[in-house]
Amino acid sequence: MQKIAASVKASDWTQADAAKQCGVTQPRMHDLPIGRVSRFSLDALVNIATANGQRVRISLVAV
Repeated sequence: MQKIAASVKASDWTQADAAKQCGVTQPRMHDLPIGRVSRFSLDALVNIATANGQRVRISLVAV
């Protein structure tokens, strides 16, 4: 989530531009940089990241 927000910020897009690029609404894009984690599923974050051109790697560690 933090990497997605940093990528959007670095691109100098408006929230509306970023939302269009990532395939979400502007209010959803607003939730990313302020850390509203509970509003996003893992699936949604993966979809947003890949739409933004990022590679996603998920690693699970058994404790």
